[in-house]
Amino acid sequence: MHIHILGICGTFMGSLALLARALGHTVTGSDANVYPPMSTQLENAGVTIEAGYLIEHLQPAPDLVVVGNAMKRGMDVIEYMLDTNLRYTSGPQFLSEQVLQSRHVIAVAGTHGKTTTTTMLAWILQYAGIDTGFLIGGVPLVDTTDARLQQVFAHSSYLGAEKNSDDNSKTGYFVIEADEYDSAFFDKRSKFVHYRPRTAILNNLEFDHADIFADLNAIQTQFHHMVRMIPSTGKIIMPAATISLEDTLAKGVWTPIWRTAVIDSTVPDAATEDSSLKNSSDWQVELLSKDGSQFKVVFAADNNEVAVVDWSMSGMHNVNNALVAVAAAYNVGVSVLTACTALSAFAGIKRRMELIGNVNDILVFDDFAHHPTAIMTTLDGAKKKLADRRIWAIIEPRSNTMKMGIHQHSLAESAALADHTLWYEPTGLEWGLKEVIEQATATNSEIGHQQVLSSVDAIIEHISTHAQAGDAIVIMSNGGFEGIHQRLLTVLHRK
Repeated sequence: MHIHILGICGTFMGSLALLARALGHTVTGSDANVYPPMSTQLENAGVTIEAGYLIEHLQPAPDLVVVGNAMKRGMDVIEYMLDTNLRYTSGPQFLSEQVLQSRHVIAVAGTHGKTTTTTMLAWILQYAGIDTGFLIGGVPLVDTTDARLQQVFAHSSYLGAEKNSDDNSKTGYFVIEADEYDSAFFDKRSKFVHYRPRTAILNNLEFDHADIFADLNAIQTQFHHMVRMIPSTGKIIMPAATISLEDTLAKGVWTPIWRTAVIDSTVPDAATEDSSLKNSSDWQVELLSKDGSQFKVVFAADNNEVAVVDWSMSGMHNVNNALVAVAAAYNVGVSVLTACTALSAFAGIKRRMELIGNVNDILVFDDFAHHPTAIMTTLDGAKKKLADRRIWAIIEPRSNTMKMGIHQHSLAESAALADHTLWYEPTGLEWGLKEVIEQATATNSEIGHQQVLSSVDAIIEHISTHAQAGDAIVIMSNGGFEGIHQRLLTVLHRK
């Protein structure tokens, strides 16, 4: 079958194209922005990519058009597709019908941590010898001498085995990042509604994507649509005492739940709260280091299932992600010991506190954080792991929700743990980032030194002038940030 994908260079659609090729289909695609690394991955896989959205790209007519959610009514190519009655579908629907239908789907949902948790879980299952398929929204940082694992994690998607053993009664597994964003212009349901998981991780739930959701309740409704389809023989895994998730499940739940909790035994006065979390959770982490680089996993229902993770990652958000991944892996037959051993060898994924350079003892990290909670947890982990260094945060408020100013009054506080914060205010921002930050710093002396600059050049110049040996710079954006990463490293090398 010839499939043409509109919007093929996005992370999800590009990964989908690779799966379609693995299924044996002829795949072509078009996109307004054709650039590496996704374009290179697709071309190497035999996928023809064309620039722009032209009617000619659908001539002769493909057997199926897969429509990305960036496509809108009024675009010439969409109007032509509809007028000529071409067969079309959304990416999530194609994935559901072509890949997921016969699998045990393990979906990872939540406002934060989806990509990291999905990658952790896929890594654990593959490490355990289960040939699991996956689709994630990031590129793994595989650091292993195992040639098979290197090949599996070379891309952000992998088809995996349709069966997980020689026993034909056992279906294969597929781990998927379950995004709550809408599916297509003709299907405004969240992507994850199509996935019909048997095991579901609900990491957290906050208001985001203000461009398509009116409020938190609207997002909770979509989450509950997915919950309605999880079978009674399945499993829901989620952090204990998460009000927004508990309220969602209060609408109705028909599936057993495992709740998780992180017990911070490194803080003496946390005993009362820890006791409550222990009583309300099935799985627990006991921290062995403040920065989360060492911790013990305990399955309360079976105290013999205890193991330690000792890894290169840090931050409480990553500890939480690891715990739900271990629980999900255990649910499909992987021991806690094996799962923790796998995580101890896990190198992370690109753009999640990824060290991209060390210039004269100035460390430069790239991170995807673009929501106040993600900014706060990223800096908390950085502060604990890099306790002897001065932390610089460089932040671009790039997401649609950020651009709309939905979280503007929590931005300064979210960066409070940084010693110095530089905010980038791009031209055309409809609200005054500079005024918001200046007001916050004037009324709260505990949020550190924060200022707003209106160009990447100005940010680079400021850093090159003031950064010193022993500093750490964390660049946070969900986009390319005008190439600031390599531009800054180049300037620092000249310093």
